Order: sequence, then C-alpha cells, then structure tokens
Amino acid sequence: MADGIWYEDDIARVVVTEEQIRVKTEELAKQVAADYATVERVLLVGVLKGAVMFMADFARALGRCGRPVELEFMAVSSYGQRATSSGVVRILKDLDRDIAGRRVIVVEDIVDSGLTLSWLLRYLASRSAATVDVVALLRKPDAIQVQVPVKYVGFDIPNEFVVGYGLDFAEGYRELPYVGVLKPGVYARA
Repeated sequence: MADGIWYEDDIARVVVTEEQIRVKTEELAKQVAADYATVERVLLVGVLKGAVMFMADFARALGRCGRPVELEFMAVSSYGQRATSSGVVRILKDLDRDIAGRRVIVVEDIVDSGLTLSWLLRYLASRSAATVDVVALLRKPDAIQVQVPVKYVGFDIPNEFVVGYGLDFAEGYRELPYVGVLKPGVYARA
C-alpha cells in the first residue's frame, strides 16, 4: 500500500488527476453559468451513483459563479451482456418533482456507448422539460454507439475501464479523488 492508501496498488495509471478535475469542473461551471445567465434556477439531474461526486462539485462551482441550483437524482439500470448496455433501461429511482417547462441539465460521470443517455434524454423530453442539456465529466469517443448531444464535456478519454471520482468496480473505488485504470489483476480477484 503506497502511503497507507488502500487503493494505490490497484491502479495501473491515472487518466485524469484530482487537480485536472477541479480545474475542469470550474471551467464547465463558468460555461454553464454564462449560457444559463437568464435562468432563475438551474435544475441539475444527476444519474446515480456515478455522478454524485461530479454533481456535488459542479453544483458548488455553479453557486460560486452566482447561479443558484436545484438538485434532482435518477437511478437507472440498463441491461445487456456483461458490462455493455443494451439501451433497454429500467428506472430504479425517478424524479421527485415535475420538470415541465424547466431547463434541465443532466449531470453524467461518463458517456461511453451513449445508449442509456440517449434513452434518458428522450424520457426527460417526454416529461415536457423546456430544454435538456448534458454536462459530462468524461466521454469515451471510441466507445460511442449512439450519438447523443453532450453540450459540455470535461475530458475525452481512451476506451478503457476507469474507476474513481464516482466511477466504480464492484461498488468499490468511487472515493478515489482522481480517475484511473485498474490493473488487470484486480479483475481476477473479483
């Protein structure tokens, strides 16, 4: 264990550092604040569980930009073979409020295939949201199967399995302050 931190030996390499995340989150918040300057309150919809870390930091950054926010959460599950999404989505936790007429920003940790996000955007539009934009910390351009309109993107990353800053492997590693690639031996232990 490096420096007593339990997960350090499991990470092959860091893809996005804690500092890079902090700086990019502030940049994204400034862009959104400028684009939403005339909106009284921005409604952020986070997709559980992976987006929690990013959503919390992004909401605070928007507040520092003078934009009040409201937070909503959804939990969805997509079924497919192994880790791949089929685009068939089941809602595990729905919105707690009516979003009709609201300008909504979906906060995503990562966009990979685009299948689940595509479904989610259609679902939110069917709930009569005035607009639905997406801010994603990470995007894997090489993994995209369905083109989805992601207006704000933090980082484009390689098509590798990453953990940290909300992203998990078997519900672990979410608390890492950075995004990293797991060593192959970690999968063998699962």
